[in-house]
Amino acid sequence: MRALSKSWRTARGRLASLFLTVLIAAGLAVAIPGCTTNPVTGRSQLMLVSENQAIDASRSAYVEMLAPAREEGRINADPAMTARVQGITEKVVAQAVKYRPETADWDWEIAVIEAPDTVNAFAMAGGKMAIYSGIIEQLKLTDDELAQIIGHEIAHALSAHTAEKMSVALASNLALTGYALSGDRSQLALTGAALGAVLAVQLPHSRGMESEADRIGIELAARAGYNPDAAASLWRKMAAQANGGQPEFLSTHPAPDSRQRELTRLADQYRPLYDEARRGSVPTHPVN
Repeated sequence: MRALSKSWRTARGRLASLFLTVLIAAGLAVAIPGCTTNPVTGRSQLMLVSENQAIDASRSAYVEMLAPAREEGRINADPAMTARVQGITEKVVAQAVKYRPETADWDWEIAVIEAPDTVNAFAMAGGKMAIYSGIIEQLKLTDDELAQIIGHEIAHALSAHTAEKMSVALASNLALTGYALSGDRSQLALTGAALGAVLAVQLPHSRGMESEADRIGIELAARAGYNPDAAASLWRKMAAQANGGQPEFLSTHPAPDSRQRELTRLADQYRPLYDEARRGSVPTHPVN
């Protein structure tokens, strides 16, 4: 998996160029940049690519990204670990659907990739997610800490961050080439968009996106019955891991020094939801 991870990092720059090339070759036609409102937080977002378009692109990109591991039999290879991840994910997704009821129609899916050397996880539009065995094993995650990672990734999907990152990347590339933006969005405009969805996974989240995912993720996990204090303990483990070389997770989920303090504050804020969830039953939502 180390070789695969290295190949993805090497391909990152090529993906950006290829994405732009394919879009230009296809005769890109997109609307002039505008802002839409984040469906969860209310923050204004640049959206050259709609959430539905990002979901369609992510569906193809997800299959492409998992293909090498699937061919090698490294997807959901450990039944016990897969069942553990699936069980936690179903509980957290059930809370996400309460946030945005329309996401009940998403084809939620999480893959566990057997890769002991890779400390990483990611989410794409439409609830397509993956977590690498290395982040679970190397950090010796408790269920509460694992729920924080899953909640954080679900929050990225819930907040349309893939569409936003695709839009920012697209706008930046077009600005660099001086390409004109005109006309209406169309299916033709998304030729090659799967490449943009892959690129969006490789690009770092902004400070604002990370703050949103932290807050929403802790709340979702707390409502699902997972201790919010685990968010801070997770990032302490991540920081310790970084001393021996930065985990891949931190290349796309940057962690400012103040993050643990903010996570502790959020844990105090959402602890009543956790206490309430522990007193009652927590529903689940089917996840592939």
